[in-house]
Amino acid sequence: MKPGIRFAKEWADEDMVELRIDICDGTSAFTNRIYVGHQLLRDVVEGLHTFKKQIYGGIFNLRFGEFGSEYASGALDARFQFRKQGKILVRVSAQSGFERFEEKELASEATLYLITEPALLDEFVHALDALSEARSDRAELEAIYWN
Repeated sequence: MKPGIRFAKEWADEDMVELRIDICDGTSAFTNRIYVGHQLLRDVVEGLHTFKKQIYGGIFNLRFGEFGSEYASGALDARFQFRKQGKILVRVSAQSGFERFEEKELASEATLYLITEPALLDEFVHALDALSEARSDRAELEAIYWN
């Protein structure tokens, strides 16, 4: 699997969309499913459009779902930060939905680190916009292999 973050629409209705999110840093990979409201998806696209212009130290936090056993489904927290030499560092924390395991409710978790570039981010924002407007079922942020 190539390094990056991939969103794929699994299901949608008038209120929300279920996304399968695949994250890979080139060595490790994690997949989860998250329910996201259509308005939140549009807000993320708008926020990323603003972030793209903040090349001198901008930070953007993309958050879908909530972490913890009291919440349904999974969660994703991706922190985007412009770094030197036109690179964007992305720290991605993800949690699956909680499932019964022996006598407990447990969820898998992962934190992966990616590096991307402004042109790749721009492609991702356009693809995410198309996904949010139901013109596409996929959006991918390609990352640079750094491990």
